[in-house]
Amino acid sequence: METLETLKTRRSHRKYSNQMVSRETIEKIIDAGLYAPSGMGQQAVIILAITNKALRDQLSEMNRKIGGWDFDPFYEAPVVLVVLADTTRPTYIYDGSLVMGNLMNAAHSLGVDSCWIHRAKEEFESEEGKAILKKLGISGSYEGIGHCILGYALDTPDAAPRKPNRVVWVE
Repeated sequence: METLETLKTRRSHRKYSNQMVSRETIEKIIDAGLYAPSGMGQQAVIILAITNKALRDQLSEMNRKIGGWDFDPFYEAPVVLVVLADTTRPTYIYDGSLVMGNLMNAAHSLGVDSCWIHRAKEEFESEEGKAILKKLGISGSYEGIGHCILGYALDTPDAAPRKPNRVVWVE
């Protein structure tokens, strides 16, 4: 898919089938995320690639409680890519956000649907979240930037019309 077309046609999806994305495809998506620009080229972002249903469900439940909802905030998507950024880097939020954008655009270019789900910060600030990181062997000062859920959507939302007057030309 052509880059500009990918950027214009990607949508956030909120209803997924239980069909698993292949590991090869997930690896390609992650690789694109790892090529996102980063402040001073420090590459201080890590990605948790979660296909383990028990951990996926645990994170979903943590996220659900934080949001105060009675539904799965990962919308039944079978894959969750958690982006964590090293808070000792002054550009960590921007770096993590760029990774998230690359992940979602790469997924779309490969025929995989996605959505950015917030509250990763709160999840991994909690004792339960810290315990998960410790169990996974992750130490350091990381903050959750977002969850990129992946799967095959059961819905395809239309693009909202672009709002006018969002560009100011200075010539």
